[in-house]
Amino acid sequence: MRILLVGEYSRFHNSLKEGLQKLKHDVTLMGRADSFKNYPIDISLEATFFQKKIPNLFRQILFRISTIDIAAFEVAYRFYKHRKSFRNYDVVQLVNEFPIETTPFLEQKLLKYIFKHNKKVFLSSCGDDFHYLNYILNTELPYHILTPYVNNKNARKNYKYSLKYLSAAHENLHHFVIQNIQGIIPANFDYEMAYRKHPKALPLVPFPINVDLLKFKSLDYQGKVHIFHGVNQVNYLKKGNDLIEKALEIISAKYPNRVEVKTAYSLPYKEYIETYDEAHIIMDQLYGYDQGYNALEAMAKGKVVFSGAEAAFHKYYNLNKKVVINATPNVDDLVEKLSFLIENPEELLQIGKNARAFVEDFHEYERVAKQYVERWRFDSAQRTFI
Repeated sequence: MRILLVGEYSRFHNSLKEGLQKLKHDVTLMGRADSFKNYPIDISLEATFFQKKIPNLFRQILFRISTIDIAAFEVAYRFYKHRKSFRNYDVVQLVNEFPIETTPFLEQKLLKYIFKHNKKVFLSSCGDDFHYLNYILNTELPYHILTPYVNNKNARKNYKYSLKYLSAAHENLHHFVIQNIQGIIPANFDYEMAYRKHPKALPLVPFPINVDLLKFKSLDYQGKVHIFHGVNQVNYLKKGNDLIEKALEIISAKYPNRVEVKTAYSLPYKEYIETYDEAHIIMDQLYGYDQGYNALEAMAKGKVVFSGAEAAFHKYYNLNKKVVINATPNVDDLVEKLSFLIENPEELLQIGKNARAFVEDFHEYERVAKQYVERWRFDSAQRTFI
């Protein structure tokens, strides 16, 4: 098949592309590099002109005055320039309902071209969107990514990126996308539970992880536990970094000679995964019910990861071994779980091995790519797989 992947988050579409290529499919990835993370893209739509010094200064001034990001028009121009490269694919998958990240108005125009010139388009649910945010705000959940905002409206500025999806413009874009896709494929339980009753929802497919690029290294304990905390400052509260930092302060004071904490801020992808190589424990996020992409990559390398691992996750995978530490937005709970691991380092070594085995069993990129191909065989008119 000829497959077009539109947009990139956390290397998800790069790994899916690599899995599909192993299955001998012809795959093109187009979009933007996800800001500072700088992921590889086959056809880049990045606004390079407005990253130059003087144009960027004009861009910043205009944005402060009007909240208009003029770089969106350069992205749209680059799409138009390459438009003939986005036609006649057997399958297109959007990483999100706002995959090119221009403006809702421009996005609708660009996606209209995609819908018109391709056979089937599917939507991945793996990040913020209008439906998902409305679900978590209107469902009785113990916690979710907007919990800090719900508890303190003064945190609104920290949720600027997420809350934009609740605007009228994004609602219109959402309905436009839903009308034109064949199906929605959730990438983990956080999104599966939000779309479970949606008429276009298809069965969950786990994130693909390229285990060939992420070499397993058995954890080596030499009397000190190394903890790594990678912070994306845009998602600081959304990931629970404030609570993680409090817990790590307590742990550092409690075990001054038995623990070493390293914190890094907004690193490019390649530098990020290299920076935590010597760590035993990776602090990922607190408000999830399943693992995100960064957590899974760290697990593939044999790290002990604090991330989402609620009951639905264990039930779905029928787990009888601990593969990840369920991280909740509770400082005392984090301190208790970290203390146990520091005092019982043999547990670290075993969980690290379990984590790698779990990723190989359920997230191996070629196996996951096969599942996507199965989902893409869905015929929306007949409501069946062909």
